[in-house]
Amino acid sequence: MNTAVISVGSNINSHFNIKIAEEIISRELKLIRSSTLIETEPIGFKDQNNFHNGAFLIETELDLKEFNAYLKKIETEMGRVKTSNKQGPRIIDLDIIVWNRKVVDNDVYERKFLQKIILELLPNFNL
Repeated sequence: MNTAVISVGSNINSHFNIKIAEEIISRELKLIRSSTLIETEPIGFKDQNNFHNGAFLIETELDLKEFNAYLKKIETEMGRVKTSNKQGPRIIDLDIIVWNRKVVDNDVYERKFLQKIILELLPNFNL
């Protein structure tokens, strides 16, 4: 069994869309717990609403590649459209940030809110 911390974020009807993502994931996988949501200012492209970000701690039998594809499928099903502006508004953003207790996304080291939500879900995690 693999464990993952998934960062979740949205700045379009964010509370609703994050809840929908959580419901989809909890129906299909073992959702151990969710973090609190943190409001953050946009990075890069500033002319948009603030984001709400959090994380889910998950157990899955999928491997890393399969699990990432699964998350991208949820994003698409929820209506996310990828544009050339990678830092623009989004309905939902689901990214694996910790996989089997190893950081797999370097954004963790640059964004304090990611560190905070990881430590909320994994209090003894060594960043």
